[in-house]
Amino acid sequence: MGDVMNIFGQELSERELRRRTGDIAAVGGLRRMRLQDDVGAGIELVEVRTAAGLSFDVLLSRAFDIGRFEYRGVPIGWRSGTGFRHPGLHEFADEGGMSWLRSFDGLLVTAGLDHTLFTTEADASHFHYPHRKTTWNGLHGRIGNIPGRLTRASEEWTEQGCTLVVEGETRQAAVFGEHLVLHRRIEADLDGSELRLIDRVVNRGFSRTPHMYLYHLNFGWPLVDAGTRLVAPITGTRWQSESASVQGVPYDVLPEPRPDLVEQVYEHELEASEDGTLGVALLNEQRGLGVEVRWDATAFPHFFEWLHLREGAYAVGLEPSSNHVEGSLPAREAGELRWLEQGESVEYRTSIRVLEGAVALRSAEDRIRAGHGRPEEGLNAAR
Repeated sequence: MGDVMNIFGQELSERELRRRTGDIAAVGGLRRMRLQDDVGAGIELVEVRTAAGLSFDVLLSRAFDIGRFEYRGVPIGWRSGTGFRHPGLHEFADEGGMSWLRSFDGLLVTAGLDHTLFTTEADASHFHYPHRKTTWNGLHGRIGNIPGRLTRASEEWTEQGCTLVVEGETRQAAVFGEHLVLHRRIEADLDGSELRLIDRVVNRGFSRTPHMYLYHLNFGWPLVDAGTRLVAPITGTRWQSESASVQGVPYDVLPEPRPDLVEQVYEHELEASEDGTLGVALLNEQRGLGVEVRWDATAFPHFFEWLHLREGAYAVGLEPSSNHVEGSLPAREAGELRWLEQGESVEYRTSIRVLEGAVALRSAEDRIRAGHGRPEEGLNAAR
């Protein structure tokens, strides 16, 4: 079919589309904007819209994370009460390092680049500076509250059609410390309902530097609702929070929001597909709505599920991770922490696809469950 795209139910080439509109922005495209109000005042972003109804904001001022994420006007990404907070308001070391929670909002909040998970004071002797013997890290590290630099926001036309592309880089650096750079490319086909993330983290410094990485992918109502199911190729559950054992809320079928529920966190062990990817899905059959997340199992070998089902903050987090849930110190002790030499890099590829209709939901479940069955031992461990 060449460059034929499905635009509002019609199969059109680029030429045929341009015959019908003087501006491609009529059906989808990119728009650079700046927020003016509230805690987000000053945040720069690129709005991305596709003809299929996918619409999301790339927060340039917050490491190119994804804030608002909607499909045909329906919110898919989670919205917390914090708003998309300008990084200039971020208090990294306040509240014992937990102040990260004051800027925790949106579909994607990236954790890293040298630390993820809970606060830690780690050895810094690898930086060879006698006055800085340790490095202190707050919850989920620094990268999510660092402004990035936009290098490209454009339509990319090929024989396959049009792809909307946003690219940039975010630098996390200190004198006598780390110098890590996140290069991020975000793609969405003009006629598509899928967002693709291609990240590359590179050590631009000349000291051997630790690297940890995690995506906090957060989904909210109405996708997250009573009866919404998590579908995943779980072979076992390596770890779960104490709250998961005592509250009686299953990991795989969600209840309505409840008062005073404590967050539940799991580290599930997943089986990779033949193509080397890991995939999970949230499916809401009642609404005919779902989302499938898929990522490279080599770069992100671990997976966490975060359930925050309390009234007023109703959310599910799907979290591909470079390391186990215990964090950086156990990873160092076990020899599992990744170290990047000068110029060395790691690439991460992830897709987030919105699903609509019973056929699409069933197909996603079949893809994920193919060859994996239903491991009762793992399911029981997670209840």
